[in-house]
Amino acid sequence: MGILVNGVWRDERLAQETAASGDFLRADSAFRDRVTADGSSGFKAEAGRYHLYVTFGCPWAHRTLLMRAVKQLESAVSVTWGLPDLRDYGWTFERRDAWPDCTADQVNGFHYLHEAYTASKPDYTGKVTVPTLWDKQTKRIVNNESSEIIRMLNSAFVGIAGNDKDFYPQALRDDIDRMNAKVYATVNNGVYRCGFAQSQEAYEKAFDDVFTTLDELEGLLGRQRYLCGSQLTEADWRLLPTLVRFDVAYFPLFKCNRQRIADYHNLSNYMRELCQYPGVMATIKPRQYIANYYSITRLNPSGIVPKGTPVDYAAPHDRAGFAV
Repeated sequence: MGILVNGVWRDERLAQETAASGDFLRADSAFRDRVTADGSSGFKAEAGRYHLYVTFGCPWAHRTLLMRAVKQLESAVSVTWGLPDLRDYGWTFERRDAWPDCTADQVNGFHYLHEAYTASKPDYTGKVTVPTLWDKQTKRIVNNESSEIIRMLNSAFVGIAGNDKDFYPQALRDDIDRMNAKVYATVNNGVYRCGFAQSQEAYEKAFDDVFTTLDELEGLLGRQRYLCGSQLTEADWRLLPTLVRFDVAYFPLFKCNRQRIADYHNLSNYMRELCQYPGVMATIKPRQYIANYYSITRLNPSGIVPKGTPVDYAAPHDRAGFAV
């Protein structure tokens, strides 16, 4: 998938995403404005004003779909879902029989996500990524950093959301931030550091980081119900997108193949509990995960897409035995 250079789409990759050592380095997001409850940021939280451009396949976009679902913001924040496997010009919006969950863009009529970027900044240079939060009122991108978008959905839409439960409570913020930092570096982004490593040394370091943390989380979840104790928080929703993709994509294609999530008793049961939280299962599309990752030519030059989907997200779990 290419990039924009001075507002023009090119079939290139960002050179700065690979270090001299072969390590994969993720580029920072470019749009960082905020939606606030009082509108002091210039972007006031209002029902119907904001729109998400996402794909089901992307774990970063999945974060925002999860928070939108658990906060019951479906009627307040609209969504366009891109295709998982057609990316010659970046994320693409159109209706296709093969992917009935994906949609054409009903807000702006964009065929490609990069049109939203040049509409917001005509000379934009960089990656074009989901999730992208669009403001219908000012007709521009507000933010394309998933960690910030989920905070906005959690906190700015109080009174608009159908569920005002706070997944970033004041008393747990330090614990949540520490957990997020660790899980992001070693697991969420760690699997990408494995998959896109350009040297054996970089790959093995990333591999060890992934499984060291998964082993630690397996132990932790044997002692408590959620990552930060007895309360479900943002940290759990940030881990879930990696867990649901692991066995169908990261284990086989990204070479994270020491063991599957299914081989971890606590992590697999924890994953299923989160999947079965009200509204969440509708955001989980394993066939799109497979199509999304196996369409990356440099990882799968043959273009052959595995037929199976060997995970049952709806199977019973044993987490109810923990106090909440």
